[in-house]
Amino acid sequence: MSAEALKTLFHPFEAEALPLPRKGALFRFRVAAPGLRPAHALAAPLHLLQGFRPDFRALQAAGFAVTPLAEGDGFDAALVLVGRHRGQNELRVADALERVAPGGLIVVAGGKDDGVASLRKRIDELVPLDGHLPKYHGIAFWLRRPADPAAAKALRAANPAMLVEGRFHTAPGMFSFDRIDAGSKLLVENLPGDLRGNIADFCAGWGYVAAEVAARSPGISTLDLHEADFASLEAAKLNLAGVGQSIARNFFWTDLIAEPVERRYDAIVMNPPFHRNRAAEPEIGAGMIRAAAKALKPGGRLFMVANRQLPYEPVLSAAFASHAELARDGLFKVVSARR
Repeated sequence: MSAEALKTLFHPFEAEALPLPRKGALFRFRVAAPGLRPAHALAAPLHLLQGFRPDFRALQAAGFAVTPLAEGDGFDAALVLVGRHRGQNELRVADALERVAPGGLIVVAGGKDDGVASLRKRIDELVPLDGHLPKYHGIAFWLRRPADPAAAKALRAANPAMLVEGRFHTAPGMFSFDRIDAGSKLLVENLPGDLRGNIADFCAGWGYVAAEVAARSPGISTLDLHEADFASLEAAKLNLAGVGQSIARNFFWTDLIAEPVERRYDAIVMNPPFHRNRAAEPEIGAGMIRAAAKALKPGGRLFMVANRQLPYEPVLSAAFASHAELARDGLFKVVSARR
């Protein structure tokens, strides 16, 4: 989420289209983003919610109290930043409707490229809006929570929790929430079946690769999942509950680029991201490769899938003793490396 979206969100207060909150009002900020300034507090306490670990840590470093898990109700107002996923945006508004007291203010904002205009239209069909303002290449709109919970129920009904292939629990906003990602599937198809010892899944998402590793490699003693998205990690806990009962499982909500991994592994599997918002940033994957190299025992192996055009080979050569390509298709390549 950009700094522009934050400016759009607070613009109705700065433009005096909305009154400043009374002293002591409780504001819940749904999906707060880095770049939030103390001046944005509007003299009201902000309860910040952010489940993406790098942004969570940035907000903490800026001095804000922030939590990854939605909690509490009876708030006087809620501020909601729009992201890229339509279903997730609707669920965020539903959550605000449920946690704000009846009559409480809900302000929603986002960039035009994030679909905020269509979201505004959708919400206006359920709850008449009090107003809206375009600014900074985005739109802010606001409404009051009705006493009738029908709007929140309708938004939740339109975006039910998913069950991929009848076994994996997911939700809108998670990576590949409605199907198994083709890259992850190619990785699983090319993993050896003799993985043993302590294994980690970096960028584990909602747990597909880890679940398949646990099911295919009985020699594993410990399986650790590392993931930056809190909601995805919570889903992974559920998805790993019935797999590999003899395997010890651990779950780490972590920023692998910035936070050191304390454990050492015999093998690491991963499907790292290479986008931030809409911009391709191959350096994210390169950072994951370096983190994996540091977390492996001497002689440990990395198994990784990536978009075939990404130039990770120089990074692999610098971080590992050897590496090789195991498979590729029209979009992806699977590589292995040994420390």
